[in-house]
Amino acid sequence: MNRAAKEALVAQLNEAFSQSSLLIVTRQTGMTVFESRELRQRMRDAGARFKVAKNRLARLALEGTPYEGLRDRLTGPTGLIWTDRPVETAKATVKYTKDSDKLTVVAAGFGAQILDAQGVEQVAKMPSLDALRGRLAGLMQAPAARLVGLLPAPAAKIAGVLQAGSCKLPRVLNAYARKDAA
Repeated sequence: MNRAAKEALVAQLNEAFSQSSLLIVTRQTGMTVFESRELRQRMRDAGARFKVAKNRLARLALEGTPYEGLRDRLTGPTGLIWTDRPVETAKATVKYTKDSDKLTVVAAGFGAQILDAQGVEQVAKMPSLDALRGRLAGLMQAPAARLVGLLPAPAAKIAGVLQAGSCKLPRVLNAYARKDAA
């Protein structure tokens, strides 16, 4: 790879890292081409990208991003996973590391915070954005549903009182009419 290609790769990775909300540093050892392809496919399905890059180039790409604190974690055979869908990607990464002993999570950057492997597992346990939106919509609809359920109740009670009293109403009116006449 010549110098121009390396500079282009560093610029491309820097831009991708700057726009992502989660960057996971992994260590892979002994992965076959098939396993690497399967990992990339799982990451694409989760909305993420996986790339094996030279550590020196990856360190240069981290400059100016919120993930500069991960520079010292880039040692050995390193793979980088980045995404703007952190929960889904963390779930897919944790699932893959449990299925395969050839990939381990070294560290991650979540916003400006540096996480270890257990931190990535905690992110994976969080509800997804779609699940949170569903909960929020349910919470917003609950008061309206209760209000709609309560609105007809007073009218029904008044109608019930009037209906129960309708049998006695003529007698009451007659009694008042006699009283006024006397």
